[in-house]
Amino acid sequence: MRLNSKGQVTIPAELRRKYHLHEGDEVEVTEENGTLRIVRVEDSETRGQRWVREARGTATSGMSTDELMELLRGE
Repeated sequence: MRLNSKGQVTIPAELRRKYHLHEGDEVEVTEENGTLRIVRVEDSETRGQRWVREARGTATSGMSTDELMELLRGE
């Protein structure tokens, strides 16, 4: 791996899969005995939780609730 000009590194795909790391996951970089460690923040939102939070309130159909229910129920 190579450190870029912004101080960023890319974690290889194989390691991301192995440790279930996904885009947007929070990690901490810690130092222990002269070694840097990358550790996932356990209490951070999951990818699904982030998606739901970001999507909430964004759906628009131009239809009223009654119209949607009629469409879905076939009434």
